[in-house]
Amino acid sequence: MARRASLPPEAPPDPDPYARIYALVQQVPRGRVTTYGAIAEALGARGGARLVGWALNGLAQGARLHGVPAHRVVNRNGLLSGRHHFGPPGMQALLEAEGIQVADHRVVDFDRLLWRPLSQLPEGSF
Repeated sequence: MARRASLPPEAPPDPDPYARIYALVQQVPRGRVTTYGAIAEALGARGGARLVGWALNGLAQGARLHGVPAHRVVNRNGLLSGRHHFGPPGMQALLEAEGIQVADHRVVDFDRLLWRPLSQLPEGSF
């Protein structure tokens, strides 16, 4: 009788990946922006930009109530790609209230304003 090869145990799923995303987005400084991909990479989920987007889009309208500045997260080109998920006053207005200029739905001077979580966080913080 042939023996079945045993499979290695699966790693337990992250119990709440959205909570980790929200906690990191709370670290984005006022007047700065970051990207969905930078958040995902900092959390060890390279290629997880869509997961970050889903987490923030589901929270966007109530983000201020939860203390999560979701409006500070843009796409890799500085575009306000999640803007349609924000109710009044809107993503652009929230950014402009922090001194961030936006033109044609894109952050002006994006490279200078980009906050990179991996370069700011202590090793092993997330």
